[in-house]
Amino acid sequence: MNDEKDGRGDLAIRVSMLPRDTNPGGTIFGGVILSHLDQAGGIEARKQADKLFVTVAIRGVEFIAPVFVGDVVSFYTRTSRLGRTSVTVTIIVEAMRYRNSDEVVRVMEAEAVYVAVDEHRKPIPITDQV
Repeated sequence: MNDEKDGRGDLAIRVSMLPRDTNPGGTIFGGVILSHLDQAGGIEARKQADKLFVTVAIRGVEFIAPVFVGDVVSFYTRTSRLGRTSVTVTIIVEAMRYRNSDEVVRVMEAEAVYVAVDEHRKPIPITDQV
C-alpha cells in the first residue's frame, strides 16, 4: 500500500494496541509506540539495501495525541535522505479509533536515522558503487 500521494509514505506496520501496553494513566505507553516506530523505520531502511542497519538517532519525536487500548495504529514511512552509509526515514503514526473506525488521528511524527554496518558493527557504504 502506497500513500505517497498524501505524504504519509508506505504502510510499514499496523498494530492493535492491547491492555498490556498501557501506562498508569490508562493510555498507551509512549515507549511502546517508539518501539514500533523504530521497527517501521528499520523496515524502510532495509528497502534501500540488503544490509544490517542499526538505529543511530530518533529525532523530532512529537506525541500529537494519545493512543488508547483497542486503537489500530499504522506506521507510515518514507526515505527522506539517503547518505553514503545512512538512511534517514520520516515516520508518521496514525490511530484508527477503536470505538469509531471512521476516526483516524495522527498521533506521532518522528525522523529516524539508520546506518548500515558490517559484522564488526562498523559503518559501511549502502551501495557497492564508488
